[in-house]
Amino acid sequence: CFPEALLYEVDDDGNITGNQSEPIAADARKGKDSRQNAKLKLISGMLGVDFDALRQREAQRRHRRMAFLTAAAITGMAITSALAASAWFARIEAEEQRNRAQIDAETARQTTRFMVDLFKVSDPSEALGNSITAREILDRGAEKIDHELIDQPEIQATLMDTMGTVYKSLALYNRAADLVNKATNKRREIFGDAHPEVAQSLTHLGEVLTLDGDYDAAEKHLREALQTRIKLHGTDSPETAETMTMLGKVLHRKGKYDEARPLFAGALSIRRAHHDGANPDIAENLENIGVNDYEQGQYAQAVESLQEALAMRRELHGTTHPELAETVNNLAWALFDLGDLEAAEALYREALAMKIILLGEQHTEVGVAMNNIARVLEIRGDLSGAEAAYRHALNIYERVFDGPHPEVATTTSNLAFAMYAQGKIDEAIEAQRTALDMQRGLVGSEHPATAGLATSLAFWLLDQREFDEAEALLIESIAVRRKLLGNDHPQTAGSLTVYANLFVETNRYEQALETAREATKILEETLPSDHWRVAAARHVVGRALAGLGEYSEAEAVLLASLDGLAQSPIPNLEKQGRNNVVKFYTAWGKSDEAAKYR
Repeated sequence: CFPEALLYEVDDDGNITGNQSEPIAADARKGKDSRQNAKLKLISGMLGVDFDALRQREAQRRHRRMAFLTAAAITGMAITSALAASAWFARIEAEEQRNRAQIDAETARQTTRFMVDLFKVSDPSEALGNSITAREILDRGAEKIDHELIDQPEIQATLMDTMGTVYKSLALYNRAADLVNKATNKRREIFGDAHPEVAQSLTHLGEVLTLDGDYDAAEKHLREALQTRIKLHGTDSPETAETMTMLGKVLHRKGKYDEARPLFAGALSIRRAHHDGANPDIAENLENIGVNDYEQGQYAQAVESLQEALAMRRELHGTTHPELAETVNNLAWALFDLGDLEAAEALYREALAMKIILLGEQHTEVGVAMNNIARVLEIRGDLSGAEAAYRHALNIYERVFDGPHPEVATTTSNLAFAMYAQGKIDEAIEAQRTALDMQRGLVGSEHPATAGLATSLAFWLLDQREFDEAEALLIESIAVRRKLLGNDHPQTAGSLTVYANLFVETNRYEQALETAREATKILEETLPSDHWRVAAARHVVGRALAGLGEYSEAEAVLLASLDGLAQSPIPNLEKQGRNNVVKFYTAWGKSDEAAKYR
């Protein structure tokens, strides 16, 4: 029933051949070929394509289409799932924020209630006629935190941290450190190590330990806090600047001035980026840099930074504020050592008056201010008044600090100077040995403060002709100061000046001249030419020249140094200088000239 063109193959020219083509024998009835196979048989016959080949092509096409549809379905499902997940996460985040807000609100409510209940103890109905001190209120609060908030650890940790800060402000450093340490540990348990509240408590703990004189532990906690805050907040955040500042302070106290300064400068840069105009945090870093620069012998730029900080503090705080008092005190200290006694004394007295008003008479900061007033009294020649002021400061420190502390060591040394000037030689040397031993125990031998105390003790031992002990102390202190402060630092020159005196006393004049000239060169390059330290170094040059028989040259140097020695804060230094001139003229055979200086 099919035409020949469908039954036989056709050649390239369109002619029918005798070769039979694939018969179109499709049967779409039920039980025969399926509808799909019947269709393929018809098409294969019409196209002259093998039925099996065509069926395989169709199978591949159907597979490709199914794969595409499947992929499309999966993609749709993925998009739908992603949208659902996004909505789910957003819901979870919103719930977390709502929960966090509820926790914060509850913490604030509980904290307020806790503080109100705490201060009920000062209510007459609660106190029942007894006198209640601030310390008793704090102790009662600390006990309540420990026992009444066990089932609310976040609130308990917050209150521990807050109460620790209050104890710190009252100079109760041991109790403060205990509470802040507990807060830190609780926050670690709740949040893990890398959490903002843990870093906050670590910073507070480092600050308290610094004030308490435990510098190694303070540095450890502050380095961890800094690492965490950089990770959580970035390198340019206010939180990072806060911890950088505290770490700089502890490194400064450890005598690591080169490490401290970039931390102060970095914190200042961050804070200036966040604040315009006068700001207490900016003033703090300016003050830090000024004090640190002074310790490094950069006197002019130190005073400049401190004056800028003070101007900002006065703009921010008016006439009375703890931070203003501290800045006033630090600028006075710098000006005092630069020889501007009148300006320094006025600032010292301003700082003392503020601290007594703000903190009471038994605070450690009042002890610092009393120390500084005592230095002024020494210069004024009121040695008994200076001794009383030093003892007052020492009593404050010994009451507050539990055991040895750097402030106790420094004040003991200052007291020794006042006693030495009054002729209490044995007591003074014993006190200086105590101060030196305490300082070594606290910060080690390789610390600028330790080297300073060793140099002072050696200076007195020269008068007692205990040359061997004095030389050992000087060798040690010069090595430490060269290493930590550099060869060209004024404090290094100070130790060299004393060592040159020892060489004179032991008739080693060549070494004396070389050492004294090195000290003079350093001081002339770092201090004003009329500074008493410059005069002291030049005076030893004159003594060394005299020992070498260079009398004419020695005379000019010795006489020129006397005016500068008169400005020295070291008691009797001018008198010693005049005695040296008397010995010089006597050795030169000029008794008439010697008589002029007796």
